[in-house]
Amino acid sequence: MSQRAVLALDLCLGACTVAVRNGGAEAARAEPMTRGHQERLAPLVQAVLQEAGLKPADLGRIGVTVGPGSFTGLRVGLAFAKVLASSLDIDCVGFSSLKALAASAPAAPGATAAVIASRGEDLFAQIFIDGVEVGAPELLDASLLMARLIDVAPGGPWRLVGPAAQSVGQEIPGASVLDLAYPTPQALMRLTLDAAKPRLRPRPLYLRAPDARTLEERHTAAIHG
Repeated sequence: MSQRAVLALDLCLGACTVAVRNGGAEAARAEPMTRGHQERLAPLVQAVLQEAGLKPADLGRIGVTVGPGSFTGLRVGLAFAKVLASSLDIDCVGFSSLKALAASAPAAPGATAAVIASRGEDLFAQIFIDGVEVGAPELLDASLLMARLIDVAPGGPWRLVGPAAQSVGQEIPGASVLDLAYPTPQALMRLTLDAAKPRLRPRPLYLRAPDARTLEERHTAAIHG
């Protein structure tokens, strides 16, 4: 890929995180929030670019998390990334928030499960060994996650990482826990740089039907009953 500057974004979990790198120049900010993403994203991007001595035209690639996570956050981040990439005619790459959480954890032997709470007892989860996915992102409960871990790493060790790691760890004996509310800027940047050149623009990863729908989606649903 080009050696131009790279911008990475995550709005899927507990923060609005923005990171930029251009050779030796880099800057990042992570502002914890559960709402107000749309108002804060553009100012944060502008601030981070200015801190690194860059302008939007210097960018050669944008990376963004596509979910699962906050419906509003992921939609805001994805829309912003795609519009900016289109206006600059540059690559826009997407990756899951689960992959970003796993990439945020220090390297460790055994299996790492990235976990995000969903509704009730359900979890958004994905398992990795040595940083490599051994299954797709899933919506499941703690008992099924434990079965998955035993299947891919029968003797352990197992590690849980993410905002639901602490609570899930109580139900999976022997698992170590890394309580991480959102991915690190360094992990976001690494995934953005490592991603293959995309053939299509990234799409949201929900794993379940979103609670909120756009006016167009509601209109379509009403027409089709």
